[in-house]
Order: sequence, then C-alpha cells, then structure tokens
Amino acid sequence: MEPTTRKATVAGLLAILLWSSLALLTVATEGLPPFQVLATAFAVAGTLGLLRAGLRGRAGRAELRQPAAALALSTAALFGYHALYFIALKRAPAVEANLLNYMWPLLIVVFAGFLPGVRIAPLQWAGTLMGLAAAILLVTGGRRLSVSAQHLPGYLAAITAALVWAAYSVLNRRYAQVPSAAITVACLGVAVLGALAHLLFERSVAPTPVQWGVLVLMGIGPTGAAFWLWDTGTKRGDIALLGSLSYLAPLLSTVLLVLSGRTQPHPVQAAALALLLAGAWLSTHSRRAG
Repeated sequence: MEPTTRKATVAGLLAILLWSSLALLTVATEGLPPFQVLATAFAVAGTLGLLRAGLRGRAGRAELRQPAAALALSTAALFGYHALYFIALKRAPAVEANLLNYMWPLLIVVFAGFLPGVRIAPLQWAGTLMGLAAAILLVTGGRRLSVSAQHLPGYLAAITAALVWAAYSVLNRRYAQVPSAAITVACLGVAVLGALAHLLFERSVAPTPVQWGVLVLMGIGPTGAAFWLWDTGTKRGDIALLGSLSYLAPLLSTVLLVLSGRTQPHPVQAAALALLLAGAWLSTHSRRAG
C-alpha cells in the first residue's frame, strides 16, 4: 500500500473509531427529538468548518468550492442516511432495524469490487462476513429475531439507509480532487434540512446544559471530524479494507456502553469480539498479501 493510500486509510479508520462514540452520546440526548439532535450537531460541525476556513483566509474559502454534483451527493447521503435510519427505528423494532442498517460495511466491500483496479481477495470476503456475524451477535444478543410484516416499512428504511451510505462511500471516489474540507458545506446543508424536518414533524425541546455539551461534542467528533476523515478515506484510501473494518464501530460502541454502565456485559459480546478481531485480521492480512 502506498504511503498516501495508507494515510487516507488510517483517516477512514479514525472516522470509524469516532462513530463508535455516537451511541453513548446519543443516549445522553435522551428526551430530545432526533431531527433536532441531527440539525444541532451538524450545525456545530458546519460552523466549526466555516471558522476554520475563515482562519485560513483565501485558501480556506477555496477549499469549500466544489462541483454541484459532489455537494449534492454528500448532502443527500448524509441527510438521507440519518433520516432513513430514524424512520427505521420508528417503524421497526430497534434490534432488526440496527441489524439491517449494519449491512452497509458489507455493501461497501461488494460495491468496491466494481471499482477499476480493485480486487477483493477471498480472505477479505471471509473477514467481512465474520464482521457481519459479530454485528449480528452484538445486535441480537444471541436471541432469535422476530420478523413481522407490519414492520416492513421500517425494514425497508433500514436497508435503504445501508444502501445509501455504502453507495455514497464508493461513489465519493469520483470526486477525489475535491478537498475534504468541502464537507463543511454538506454539513450545513444537512443542518438546514434537519431543522426543516424538525419543524415539520417534531416539537422542540430545550436541551439541558449537559445535553448542550453533548451536542457540541457530537458536532466536533462523530458528526464533524468523522465525516471529514471518512471523506478522505473513501476518496484516497483502501475503500474495501475500510468496509471490512467498519464493523469495529458496533463493537467499540458496545464496549463504551458497557464501560459507562449503560448496558450489562454478556458472554455473547466476548464471542462477537473474537469474531470481529479474527475477521479484521483476515481482512488486513489479505490486503497486505495482495
């Protein structure tokens, strides 16, 4: 792997690590409407991006310029994914919705196989499927799933969210020449769309001082820097490997919830950890061998 590709892949991995904190932070915003949380967190991210651009002067403003197609892709993907995920959680049980949503890392690997010059090794397929198995264990807790026809709209929303995020992650490579700082404009667009959805479908709730702090942290990390880093990783890194390693997000998210006392440890989590680490080793080993 070339140094530039390696650095971009590490950036994508850092995004995955930041996303693992989103569940814990979201729990701390309990009581706030989801689109209000979305709009506020992305407004923080976009504002910080604008401040950075302003401090950099002309060079910073130049980094925000991008083709309309690139801006439309990132804005639609960021807002569409989160909106569909919220709909899924409202229309289907959380376990099944989360399980279908966690198809996106596998779908990234599948879609990456169609990119010119990208070859997915058999060991990487095996590692990715082991990551999916680990996600299934984490989400279900080893219990049987209950699939109901009445929740079909929620299931469709969850799998569509996964498709949207996987497609964006792979299609984003077409705009490799666009600086990752340009994601700032998309974050502001998502904030506006989230605010409109909030005003149309929700009732505003005043955040507590602690919740304001959490919203700022979300805007700095999992809905701010994470998308910047993911933009870098998907444009210039090893997209197939990032897809395989994305299953680290649900695992680390569970670990943080356990450490914070928000959920109880369970032997199934240890089995999922072993599966995921083995799958990650297979994926990285297969890429090094390639």
